[in-house]
Amino acid sequence: MRKTDPKDWIWDGGRPSIDLLNTLRDRKLVPRELLVEPSDLAEWLVTAGLVQAPPEVTARHVTRARALREAIDRLALAVPDGPIDAADVAMLNDAAKVRASAPELAVGKNGRLEVRAPRESDPVAVALGRIAADAVDLVTSEGATFRVCASDTCGLRFEDRSPARNRQWCSMKRCGNREKARQHYLRQK
Repeated sequence: MRKTDPKDWIWDGGRPSIDLLNTLRDRKLVPRELLVEPSDLAEWLVTAGLVQAPPEVTARHVTRARALREAIDRLALAVPDGPIDAADVAMLNDAAKVRASAPELAVGKNGRLEVRAPRESDPVAVALGRIAADAVDLVTSEGATFRVCASDTCGLRFEDRSPARNRQWCSMKRCGNREKARQHYLRQK
């Protein structure tokens, strides 16, 4: 079982659905899959704050998470100019339907009301449903600006929340800094 190095996870996407997209790294070169084993998805869900404790993840969950990830990516890239694939829309809708049940009230041992956490039949499906709902918001919101890093080698995705909506790099720490250094080197040469 391969354990993903925690520093491999990147959280620069700006929202959970884009952070899921960034679990497939180096898309512009040779793609590198970070969701290989069920334990990888369990770790990512916990680190992303979508579940509190590592859930029981199956290979089927991993396959579903990857398929959802690619449907979100295709839709987000297609929104400005099309065409929109109906199968991707159906996948997003199907995943978004899965929700946790509502919290319940209970009388505790001390006789006071307590709130019980919602019962989740499949916490992984519920987490993927939250991601799908976030993706629906991403692809339908007027103000949301989906971008792909301008680096020739990166390909990370992010939501551009800059005031002028002109962000180019996944992160200034990563690609932005490298590009600035490259341009400086070329000017000095």
